[in-house]
Amino acid sequence: MTAPAPAISFEFFPPQNMAATFRLWDAVQTLSPLDPRFVSVTYGAGGTTRDLTLEAVGALHASSGLKVAAHLTCVSATKAETLALADQFAAAGVSDIVALRGDPPKGSGGFTPHPEGFSGSVELIGALAAKGTFNIRVGAYPDPHPEAAYEGADVDHLKAKFDAGADEALTQFFFEPETFLRFRDACAAKGIDKPIVPGILPIENWKGVKSFAQRCGAPIPQWLDDAFATAERDGRADLLAVALCTEMCTKLREEGVDTLHFYTLNRPELTRDVCHALGVTPKVALQEVA
Repeated sequence: MTAPAPAISFEFFPPQNMAATFRLWDAVQTLSPLDPRFVSVTYGAGGTTRDLTLEAVGALHASSGLKVAAHLTCVSATKAETLALADQFAAAGVSDIVALRGDPPKGSGGFTPHPEGFSGSVELIGALAAKGTFNIRVGAYPDPHPEAAYEGADVDHLKAKFDAGADEALTQFFFEPETFLRFRDACAAKGIDKPIVPGILPIENWKGVKSFAQRCGAPIPQWLDDAFATAERDGRADLLAVALCTEMCTKLREEGVDTLHFYTLNRPELTRDVCHALGVTPKVALQEVA
């Protein structure tokens, strides 16, 4: 018997110019027929895309017919400013928030809480949960976070987020299915029973992904680096990316994972192809903008 297709969701980032706006809308049009559980819109390092995120979230919610989750961080902002933005999301009809500490501004040397701000993601989650109006998703690190103080710190931190009121976790991307499965087992051993959804990144630009992986502490398998070096030389990088991503997702599905979250980078073609390979077929058409 063929296994049912996985439930899916997609992450986009807010556009910063007109060309990027059209690219975002094209990405949404390409992927929305796959009937995602929700789509999320990111929030830049140091809160740099705050207004753009609010605009993109509002526009997508109003015009796409999709459930939209807004990223919210507490970097470089007071508690009042952060919660005021959450209220603006709610006023725009958005009830789903991805609550994150957030990346500090480039060159700042690390995260330092605002004197009148939240100390980190756990305190932010608690404040959002107290409002009682949001479905709260949070981040999780299947590979050790660069700031992890000890082995297992990422599991303990995720448990603290759930204890504070989070409903679901979305993981950072990873390159091998065993990475997620080990993390899932470690979380279960700590008594975590809420959903942990693997974050999946179809690799469109291997050089860029390698650079990002190094910054966020995701180990890069040598076999993967070698495979992309060969594929890029032969002009087959996209074929390799779809094949490897589909294989990883299939292995996760075989281990009981029924929900996947895709990082699209606003370039939807590889994500669409992987979803199709997993049996996720178009169900609905994006409603037309009046």
